[in-house]
Amino acid sequence: MVIRVIEQQNYNKNGFILAEGLFNPEELEEVHEVVTRFHELWLKDNAKFYEEKAINSAYLTNKKYLSDEQRMVLFKLLSSEKIDQLVRRVIPKSPVFMNTQLFFNPKTAGQKNYWHRDSQYHMTLEQQQEALKGPEVLHVRVALKDEPGIEVIPASHVCWDTKEELLIRLEHDEHKSHEDLSAGVKIPMKVGDVLLFSANMIHRGLYGLDRFSLDLLYFESDAEILKFVEQDCLPNDKEMEELKYPPVFVNALSKSES
Repeated sequence: MVIRVIEQQNYNKNGFILAEGLFNPEELEEVHEVVTRFHELWLKDNAKFYEEKAINSAYLTNKKYLSDEQRMVLFKLLSSEKIDQLVRRVIPKSPVFMNTQLFFNPKTAGQKNYWHRDSQYHMTLEQQQEALKGPEVLHVRVALKDEPGIEVIPASHVCWDTKEELLIRLEHDEHKSHEDLSAGVKIPMKVGDVLLFSANMIHRGLYGLDRFSLDLLYFESDAEILKFVEQDCLPNDKEMEELKYPPVFVNALSKSES
């Protein structure tokens, strides 16, 4: 089953919002150029990792690979009105910027994708269940090229795994995390589409075409989650002034310095 449009009022039920054509391709040209430059430099430093299994990178707004001018292009997108309005549909008060990621195809043809909840990499099963009560952590994925998108299990951001889902996600009883799940919903994306979805939900990336998505992470203000914010990925004082002090960065800076 494929869902192309979902109304905002169904986020609580389904766990995602697809904003088709939120940006036209021309609006993303500069972003695409900056992200491509980051990717080229990242690949040089991570050739072995890419050859073995890499399907994403992170910390694009760090100064390691991009100039201040290039970082500013990303900061403007992160605090743009379109993104802000989308995020505030789910987190109406004080959303906070966490991180950026870039998703691309694996180097090795036939490499399998995998079902997961983001929380499973740093939480016990009991903690993963508790995380379904909040606070919210959101992926806002901006498609820079046409791509297969992702596959999700609707409502899994508030509902615990079924037996089938748990066995496959955790690879128990000889199951593998790339096996199909009966409740899976595929969400293909075209350049300019933006997909907001809960980090808590069961999901997997779909490889193929020219997969190249910039992933923006935001969260509902929470001291524990704030620990994951990298100070080096935030705007400096001069950049904050140019950006007119957007709340998503103000909240991250003020709390990280406290």
